[in-house]
Amino acid sequence: MGRLLIGAGIVLVAAGLLVIGAERLGIRLGSLPGDIRVQGRRGSFYFPVVTCILVSAILSLIAWFFNRR
Repeated sequence: MGRLLIGAGIVLVAAGLLVIGAERLGIRLGSLPGDIRVQGRRGSFYFPVVTCILVSAILSLIAWFFNRR
């Protein structure tokens, strides 16, 4: 259980560093072109379609890479 928690922590730190690095390059996850944002008088709705597709593609590539090994 301890190794699993350490591994999960390392993965989270790496993901955080990737997000910070992407923001410095001008890529802000959650505000990419194609994300849906509707603002009205009484509220707003936000659905990050392109961000979800991008994250899904990256995770699929990582899973494929580890499955090949």
